[in-house]
Amino acid sequence: MLDAASLTFDPPAGRITGVVDGSVVRALGIPYAHADRFAAPEPVPPFTEPFAATAPSPVSPQPAATFVDQLLRPIEGLEVDEHCQRLSITVPADVQPGEQLPVMVWIHGGSYVIGGGDLPIYDARDLVTEQRVVFVSVTFRLGVLGFLGDGDAVPANLGLLDIVESLRWVQANIAAFGGDPDLVTVFGQSAGGDAAAHLMISEGTAGLFRRAIIQSAPLGLSRGRARMNRAMVRAVGAVHPDTPLDDLLERQTLGTKAAAPFGLPGGMPYGTQYGFAPLPAERDLDDAWSAVAPDVDVLIGSGSDETGMYVPLIPGLRSVARIGVVRPLLRWLLVRPLSDVIYGRDVRRFTARHRAAGGRAISYRLHRGVTTKPTGAVHMSDLPLLLGGREAWAGTRFVPERDWPEVERRGTAFRAVWAEFARTGRVTAPDDETLTFDRG
Repeated sequence: MLDAASLTFDPPAGRITGVVDGSVVRALGIPYAHADRFAAPEPVPPFTEPFAATAPSPVSPQPAATFVDQLLRPIEGLEVDEHCQRLSITVPADVQPGEQLPVMVWIHGGSYVIGGGDLPIYDARDLVTEQRVVFVSVTFRLGVLGFLGDGDAVPANLGLLDIVESLRWVQANIAAFGGDPDLVTVFGQSAGGDAAAHLMISEGTAGLFRRAIIQSAPLGLSRGRARMNRAMVRAVGAVHPDTPLDDLLERQTLGTKAAAPFGLPGGMPYGTQYGFAPLPAERDLDDAWSAVAPDVDVLIGSGSDETGMYVPLIPGLRSVARIGVVRPLLRWLLVRPLSDVIYGRDVRRFTARHRAAGGRAISYRLHRGVTTKPTGAVHMSDLPLLLGGREAWAGTRFVPERDWPEVERRGTAFRAVWAEFARTGRVTAPDDETLTFDRG
């Protein structure tokens, strides 16, 4: 264990000073790119002076997340900045010069409109110390700033292009932090899982990562969005680099409302758009994923009751869900079928296509929520088992304090599965009360 207050790294990007934090070293808020508003990201030049990587990455401007705030603890003091193209690195405190550890690059969720890479619920201390990996969290542009664009006046997929640029930075620099650039895994949950899947077929990502873990990705919402996107662009109206930020966020809300009549895709209106850089046209998707299958190992899955988390948001269902005799019917007649349409069905399709094209794909099913009493696995049930730790999760509405020992018990095994896949591309753990696997 290092007892110094800081540690210096010397990657090609220039000297970076991190902070020793007990069992880990953190290098926080490192710029991996710069972009003017509504412009593609450009790599930052090497630092000419040592960069003090001591402050978390700022989050992209975003609306209030009232529902999520009710489930989790409010986060105080978050810095908000359009220039949010930053990444943070967590390594074991005893990492040795020349060591080459598996690298796990985290892409946060939040429907492409909320969140950030350095939120407390994504703290990787346990994953890094137990499994001896290098963890990288990426922050990127969101919402109207990163995922609308008409492809003409405003480029589409700017947030995805940000993440591509972050992977280039990782490939060029991670060896200086003890990471193996030939053993990079991208992984993410919800919209982050959706991004991980689409990074596989993004132009310019060949060779940047070897494996992908796709957690609870709403791939069932990703196709047939072109008409909805056009309606959103019309509703948002003309935007310019000098449009006031508050005005942009108000217009983002107009785009969300314009997406509502389009059914389920309107549940995640901002997202990747096909046929605009770096993604292929929608008609070419299957061929694109098949073409990369031999080069990228995949672990993909979802929970048994993903959409159960959203029941309180549906008018009239909040009160109905409180009736004991009705709750099981709601689960079997609404929650599970809808979970399959949005999440589960495409896990099976993705896995089958990947294997047929000569790739290695393992699918999983999460069966239990983060409670002592067995419950279905709703959206985000995997996160407390993987990242965050007691300080972030215990005592919230999502994880009651009394249930934390159960989360802690199951989390160790869960993190071991994720790290084994990152290290080897395989999962040797047996099926258990939490996870079952289809290894093909």
